[in-house]
Amino acid sequence: MPRDKSEILQGTLDLMILQSLHTMGPLHGWGIARRLEQLSGDLLFLNQGTIYPALVRLEQQGWIKSEWGVSENNRKAKFFEITKAGRRQLTKEANNWWRIAALMSRLLQKPE
Repeated sequence: MPRDKSEILQGTLDLMILQSLHTMGPLHGWGIARRLEQLSGDLLFLNQGTIYPALVRLEQQGWIKSEWGVSENNRKAKFFEITKAGRRQLTKEANNWWRIAALMSRLLQKPE
C-alpha cells in the first residue's frame, strides 16, 4: 500500500462495508472497494487482498449474503447484500464507533 494512502483501523472495514451495502444496496466486491475509495476522497486504497477476506468473513457471520449476477460491464460477478442480522450488527457497530469517536475527541486535541 502506498504510504500516502490511509490504513484502515482494525475492525472498521466491516463497518464500512455494512454501511455501504445498507446505503447502496447490492454491490460486487470491486464496486464496494471503489465506492469506499471514492467516499474517502481517494485516501483509502482497498485491494482484493483486503476487501475479499472481509466479505467472506461477513458472509460467514451471516451479516451479508451473496448471489452471482452480471456486472455493469457484462461480466459475471458475485453481488453482496446486507441481511437483517447485518443491519442489526451495523446499528451496534455504528453506535460503538460514535462512542469511541466521542472519547477520542475528548482525549485528543487537533494540532495547530
